[in-house]
Amino acid sequence: MKIKNITWSFMIALTAVGSGFTSCADQPDKFELASGTPTVYYIRPVDVASKDSLLTSASLQSTICLVGDNLKSIKGILFNDQAAVLNTSYITDHTLIVSVPNEIPSVVTDKMYMITTSNDTIPYDFQVTISAPSVVSMSNEWAKAGEEVTITGDYFLDYDNYPLEIKVGKDYTLPREAITSIEKTKITFTMPEDMPQHEDIVVSDKYGSTNAPFQYMDNRGMLFDFDTPNSVTNEVLGNSGWHNRIIQSDDTSLSGNYMQIGNTGVTMDANGKWNDEFSFEYWAGNWADPETYASHPRLCDVADFSDWTNKSLKFEMLIPADAGWGAGPMQIIFGSPSQISLGNAGVVDVNGVTLAGCNNTWFRAQNGWGRAIYMPWYSNSSASLYDTGDKWVTVTIPLSDFNLEYDGNLATKSFSSINDFSSLNIFLIKGAYNDKSVLPDGVECTPIIKIDNIRVVPNK
Repeated sequence: MKIKNITWSFMIALTAVGSGFTSCADQPDKFELASGTPTVYYIRPVDVASKDSLLTSASLQSTICLVGDNLKSIKGILFNDQAAVLNTSYITDHTLIVSVPNEIPSVVTDKMYMITTSNDTIPYDFQVTISAPSVVSMSNEWAKAGEEVTITGDYFLDYDNYPLEIKVGKDYTLPREAITSIEKTKITFTMPEDMPQHEDIVVSDKYGSTNAPFQYMDNRGMLFDFDTPNSVTNEVLGNSGWHNRIIQSDDTSLSGNYMQIGNTGVTMDANGKWNDEFSFEYWAGNWADPETYASHPRLCDVADFSDWTNKSLKFEMLIPADAGWGAGPMQIIFGSPSQISLGNAGVVDVNGVTLAGCNNTWFRAQNGWGRAIYMPWYSNSSASLYDTGDKWVTVTIPLSDFNLEYDGNLATKSFSSINDFSSLNIFLIKGAYNDKSVLPDGVECTPIIKIDNIRVVPNK
């Protein structure tokens, strides 16, 4: 969003502002503009309790009160280059109540301009404060060099005399030539060859700096990248349950191996009924007694799940354009060894927990465990085929959103300790109890969902 300095459009705004009056039809005393020049002594809040406070700045949409003399001679007010709406019911000779416009200024002068009945312009030093950038997400946190990437958020403001910047780590600034566009809610750029990895990203503009809740090539809290041995048992984690999903690398790979849910020609019914091809399981355990988790560790031992209410599950996903997903909500559920384990039921593990063993009841037990339900194919009460255009995208699901039942209703149980993050299932199904569900039907499809870099990371 390129924002310019004083331009001819600003002068046009000055001449047009006089048409911004509104008035109350039931006002008993007719308002009449006065001649002469207004004088503003100070500006204060409208709130009577704060009337002794003096203001030199205010945020968008704030309501303020000008105090002075001959204020009825004001027929229009600009804050920077944005015209305010004046209500004659709130104007007297000595006070004028007005709201700061909600629009982002294109011309920033840090002044308020009062337009008089004789079309004189009276400037007054007053700053409109705008929020620092809000940084929400990046389209692909693992994008390759040369790939187009979008950062989304709000208040991305780019001025000629105060350009927006993206810094990575302590010493790197994203080259300006890499940025292809800046809009208020998104920044699009081409990933440079020398972009630092695993470093904090900060977006800065005239109104402040904000740390992004992500890193480039973010490997914090990595659970499954399907390539790297974990730090606990020094083995690569992958399938560990009843179903073996495809784990492979090919010319669509993001970074080595990925895991695939679904397969060529395998149909997901519109009603999202169970199909073994759409389930990935990682169950901790090794059929030992006592259970030691010698090669299939608990996920809470692989990554830090403490302070889970302030963390998110993330992964990269690719859905081919010719294998769109349109039915079967993705259910993502963590479990403790007392709910699910790769081992015999009744065995006690090294932590004193009695194992539940392998079962298919824990994730669909009524009044059961909360999980996340993800269905990007459903929007505005309508289902359609969803794909990522043969590109990898980053999916972010806060752990606080793991709060739904198998049938889509709110769950009654939630996480109580890090032990609850021992095992993981990702599967497609429209869950129901007694043939009832609040989850939607979709459209019959043959989806292929490629997933990589499953991790748990802080929200900030």
